[in-house]
Amino acid sequence: MTGVPLLLENKVALITGGSRGIGAETVRLFIQAGARVVFSFQKARDRAEALASECGGTAQCVAVRQELASPADGRALVEAAIEAFGRVDILVVNHGIWPPQDAPIATMPEQQWRHTLAVNLDSAFGLVQAAVAQMERQHPAPGEPETRGHIVLISSTAGQRGEAYHADYAVTKGALISLTKSLSSELAPRGIRVNCVAPGWVTTEMSQDTLQHPELGPKVAAGIPVGRAAHPREIAGPVLFLCTPLAGFISGEILNVNGGAVLIG
Repeated sequence: MTGVPLLLENKVALITGGSRGIGAETVRLFIQAGARVVFSFQKARDRAEALASECGGTAQCVAVRQELASPADGRALVEAAIEAFGRVDILVVNHGIWPPQDAPIATMPEQQWRHTLAVNLDSAFGLVQAAVAQMERQHPAPGEPETRGHIVLISSTAGQRGEAYHADYAVTKGALISLTKSLSSELAPRGIRVNCVAPGWVTTEMSQDTLQHPELGPKVAAGIPVGRAAHPREIAGPVLFLCTPLAGFISGEILNVNGGAVLIG
């Protein structure tokens, strides 16, 4: 009995925020599926270089240090991916910041608001803009003639139900959901599939302080029907699926990967 392959052979994927957490597991999984991968990092150079080496070195996986806080930054990263491998078939917008300190809207610093939007949303605009232009210029990759490219935006449960004291973060994640639907309507007829994965709590460095807190951790787990936070690979898997031919008829979808915590699309 043969299995059903989830393969990305002959594809080039650009994954933002790929040095750790969900991004790193997505890089590993895409490499295992046969793709060549370019991923971005900002500060964790040693970790990024170790991951690129683990995933086959410069022939298969390239780490690019790139600030992502403006549309120009996003466009620059796409150009770096094209320079590395000559094309971009897949874009996974995974990077983002979540200011950890509670900030009531009445006192939230304007600088925090604008910085969160710049990193989580403005750079996504530049990434998508440049990636779509490249996908439309290049020939479709072999094996998937009807599809010129895949874009997966990583949102959050916060983008669907909001998050008190973190309105800046929730706004950006809600905007990515709206962007997914807008881009799908625009780009699906042109052979580019755009979808969104919306994780809930995931065991990453960004969330570990909360998940390991003796009071907050059990409260978080109690709000998840599955009873625990996700492992990063459990988010990377659905991202991979959405970029394979098996998902060729999925467009504009908000895929909730949250253990049943938010039952809305």
